[in-house]
Amino acid sequence: MGEGGADTQGPTEVIISADDFGLSVEVNEAVELAHREGILSTTSLMVAGPAAADAVRRAHALPGLGVGLHLVAVEGPAALGGQFGSDQVRLGFEYFFSPAARRRLRAEILAQYRAFAATGLRLDHANAHKHMHLHPTVGRMLIEIGCEFGLPALRIPAEPPDVMRACGHTPPLSAHALYGWAGVLRAQARRAGLRTNDHVFGLAWSGGMTSERLLCLAGQLPPGLSEIYFHPATDRTGVLQELMPEYDHAGELRTLLDKRVGAALERSARLRNWGCA
Repeated sequence: MGEGGADTQGPTEVIISADDFGLSVEVNEAVELAHREGILSTTSLMVAGPAAADAVRRAHALPGLGVGLHLVAVEGPAALGGQFGSDQVRLGFEYFFSPAARRRLRAEILAQYRAFAATGLRLDHANAHKHMHLHPTVGRMLIEIGCEFGLPALRIPAEPPDVMRACGHTPPLSAHALYGWAGVLRAQARRAGLRTNDHVFGLAWSGGMTSERLLCLAGQLPPGLSEIYFHPATDRTGVLQELMPEYDHAGELRTLLDKRVGAALERSARLRNWGCA
């Protein structure tokens, strides 16, 4: 196993999750439907999203749905007001080199955790929009501040290139580099005593998690805990069309509801959530 992954010999387990809860009503509808009628066990909340209040209302009516914080530090709404830009590289340099940017970042992360706490939902886990927590400064602050709010678990975006290759995807060199770099975040999380996944799936196929791809992946899952994440929505309108015009949100929802996919995953792994040991 590479630096980004863990050397696991334990049972094969899977968390099925959805990002961007609270970004739009269409996302919220899909999360609720995929949890009630499909295989979705977990979601992560954009606390400053345009439909965050609707998402929280739905989550309180779904006690079996694990809800975590989907930290926004790029391309999305800020809890302290305004909007983060979409230039991930520029923001990454600012967060690393600018003391003023780091102060603003810390204040924003604290505000997002406080907003989550104000929902009354149990904090199930954390991750970051566009996986911005792979940035060592963002990751460190997400963990440090999260621990003040009882953060129990963190997503590590480490997608095994060999598994993707077995499912017909040829990973670029950047995928191998990203897989190794995820080891920095894993080390940060372990030092803080957080639970982490061993593998993640959804990076290479982001926005295109079809049933056919999931049926292949179900037969290739490695030992340990995998998180398979989706971006479902009942329709692609408004903000989804603007931010993710190439994503097939409705198609990903169909995958989460596909009985063949659920059966294949249950044959090869134990479906669980972050809170289940």
